[in-house]
Amino acid sequence: MTGASTSVNAAVPVPQIRLYSDWLSVERNRTFADYEALRRWSVEDLDGFWRSIWDYDRIESPTPCKAALSGDAMPDARWFEGTRVNYARHVFRHVIAADEAGQPAIIAMDERGGNVTLSWAELRRQAASLALELRGRGIGPGDRVAAYLPNIPAAVVGLLACASLGAIWTLCSPDMGINAVLDRWRQTTPRALIAVDGIFYAGKAMDRSAAVKDICASLPCIEAVFVIATGHGAGEVPGATDFAAAVARNDDAVAAFEPEWLAFDHPLWILYSSGTTGLPKAIVHGHGGVMLATAAGRLHFDLGPSYAPNTLGDRFHWYSASGWVMWNIQVGGLLSGTTICLFDGSPSGTRADPDWTALWDFAARSGVTWFGAGAAFFASCRKAEIDIASIPGVERIRALGSTGSPLPPDVQRWGTAQFAALGRPDIWWCNVSGGTEIAAAFMAGNPELPDTPGRLQCRHLGAAIEAWDEQGQPVIGEVGELVCTLPFPSMPLYFWGDPDGSRYRESYFSEWPGIWRHGDWLTVGEDGSCTISGRSDATINRHGVRMGTAEIYAAVEQLPQIADTMMIDVEAEDGSSKLIMFVVPAEGHGVDAALEVAIASAIRTSLSPRFVPDLLIAAPAIPLTLSGKKQELPIKRLFAGWPVAKVVNADASATPEVLPWYIDQAQRWQRAGAMS
Repeated sequence: MTGASTSVNAAVPVPQIRLYSDWLSVERNRTFADYEALRRWSVEDLDGFWRSIWDYDRIESPTPCKAALSGDAMPDARWFEGTRVNYARHVFRHVIAADEAGQPAIIAMDERGGNVTLSWAELRRQAASLALELRGRGIGPGDRVAAYLPNIPAAVVGLLACASLGAIWTLCSPDMGINAVLDRWRQTTPRALIAVDGIFYAGKAMDRSAAVKDICASLPCIEAVFVIATGHGAGEVPGATDFAAAVARNDDAVAAFEPEWLAFDHPLWILYSSGTTGLPKAIVHGHGGVMLATAAGRLHFDLGPSYAPNTLGDRFHWYSASGWVMWNIQVGGLLSGTTICLFDGSPSGTRADPDWTALWDFAARSGVTWFGAGAAFFASCRKAEIDIASIPGVERIRALGSTGSPLPPDVQRWGTAQFAALGRPDIWWCNVSGGTEIAAAFMAGNPELPDTPGRLQCRHLGAAIEAWDEQGQPVIGEVGELVCTLPFPSMPLYFWGDPDGSRYRESYFSEWPGIWRHGDWLTVGEDGSCTISGRSDATINRHGVRMGTAEIYAAVEQLPQIADTMMIDVEAEDGSSKLIMFVVPAEGHGVDAALEVAIASAIRTSLSPRFVPDLLIAAPAIPLTLSGKKQELPIKRLFAGWPVAKVVNADASATPEVLPWYIDQAQRWQRAGAMS
């Protein structure tokens, strides 16, 4: 059990961050007046802080640590050199205690009501069985294993099996287009593939067997294929092994199996950038860095072992497609011994008949206590005016998490009021912001801090985060570039296929050498809370005044006439620009003069008249990346005249069906400009 095993009053759980602070006082003789003092120490003494996280989380190594941090120059810093760890081994340390307490490892459901529950022992057995099967096929340390799987237990089993062997996991969601998948795996050349032959989403069954065959035919590097028969596949995959058979082994070899000890920086998985404007970056993270960042992150998420008295049997859910980094974050709950709850399917029923209570119903039936989703999900629930209090069982939820885009303050207040009606006026919002690049958060929550609707409560422990102005100076209370001035353990080891590190350096360190530039606009408040104002490469700059698009969306999307919006600033050769706002009207409304007045008034009142759009265009939908972010930059580039092939990758979009409409609009814009 972790350091959080201190005996506490089970009726009033002590926050994990308080348990850690108390442990620091006893074990390190360190006390702090408030969270900000603790945070400052965590970045001023990186060695002392991260050693404390290692010890507090009881990370094991058969070899000693030479230094917590070797050098502090990014991106070449090295962590805990000399130690040996394993992500899967750290997960499986909870097997005995959790099973004795009757707490499962995984609870999984799909949108049709099918459900699977795995005990910790069964999760370990299946992972060991698959690991031995892979080893028998010659798969070992450093080999890539690809997975074409939705958010189901088999994906977790696959990750843990690969981690056990030192093989490198690389996962794509089966709702991705085949070209997007190949763009990723042609770079990383997997030797084995685990796939489903079909999926069921938004009320529809979809065959994926042909896609699996195409992947295999396009990637001759794949030597072994394991297929999960779903009942939705139209054909067999030649030469494939039944995945169910690969995880069915239960003999002495499985019982004796132990994950291998690996170097701290041994690759764990490869994640990918969105790939909306070119080949996606293949981002490699290591076992130790992910374990360490997750151990610190659970203090912010307030997650401990589900079998410990102070957590009241926590069950952690974050709605995510398997291709989004939040899938990895959710699986990381297992590292702390927390039961994770997986949902495979649409969060809103069918598109023809949306039901935004579906995910809440899943949470109620699964006993979820910690419920996370993208900010857009909560905004959609509010617009649909659902009544969460009418769903029996949701009152067990004690924490709500949001990420993906900034959460509007009015949406957070709406959610708080919904849970107040359930007798939970103290519902805690853990708004987080980080990214695929670090597989962790840079800004997060703290249940001991005041509620901050629409804001992130604090900067993450151990993350030297600042907002910098154009001169590279930190600012408070002003919008600046989000930078990290010191190493963080789960920063990428490297990009796959980038042998000299030039693409990695260009991506994050080109603006200020040795300083991580994240690409977001950040405001750090006097109280330590933070606001993300959108991507810095999609900023609106009007006559020297910069505004993140997220602030504009927050101002206008509360209007009942609007379902969704996206804004771009299109520059002309003479240096002038036009602000274009795409508007998806709410049902029963249109984009007319009255809405134009309402939008202008909302922006003038909340922000500045400088950011009132020059043109409103009624749109069928807003184009989104696979992680749910608005595709502002690609659309802006289309309107600026960039070639479609260099800007648009339909297979990397969650909404490929709307891209032709935007391409047509951009071409019309270009023709109109040429004739003017």
